[in-house]
Amino acid sequence: MNLVYFDLESQKLFEEVGGRDASKLLLACGVTWSTARDDFAVYWEKDAQALIAELKSADRVIGFNTIKFDYEVLKPYAPNENFRTIRSTDMLQDIYRTLNFRLSLDSVARATLGTTKSADGVMSVEWFRKGELDKVAEYCKADVDITRRVYEFGRANGFVHYYSKFDTQWNRNNPHVPARKSRIPVNWSD
Repeated sequence: MNLVYFDLESQKLFEEVGGRDASKLLLACGVTWSTARDDFAVYWEKDAQALIAELKSADRVIGFNTIKFDYEVLKPYAPNENFRTIRSTDMLQDIYRTLNFRLSLDSVARATLGTTKSADGVMSVEWFRKGELDKVAEYCKADVDITRRVYEFGRANGFVHYYSKFDTQWNRNNPHVPARKSRIPVNWSD
């Protein structure tokens, strides 16, 4: 079974495109990590068709906010493609169905793995504009690796952790009180 972990970075920010239409953001960099290949692949805008082909050929694509963000960014590169036919696990969608609110990948990774993301999407757009493409690719690879590790933890244990905003804010005001991890049950299987 070929699992493909996936993330992408965009060239633009929502505030620059007049709203929350991810299809207007343009692909800067897409990264996959394939269990069949046991390695990363990096795709740039000119490689969008190859990226989409890899996603379509996977037994399952795994990501965080893949369905409502990443696939939407890719739609202009394949306007006739039905991305809903790609067998996908969107971890954010699964978490939202359980909690009825959204969490960031960083929040889940920090609580579950004890690690944080190396940057954010705004910084990635800045790097892209400055031509620092190696930084964009490395950041996207790091996000794919965190996504893979969170998924593997959830698959093995049946749950992941997060720090709620309420706990985090409480502990900012009371630094001597340790933050409480909350547990989210997940049913992630291949």
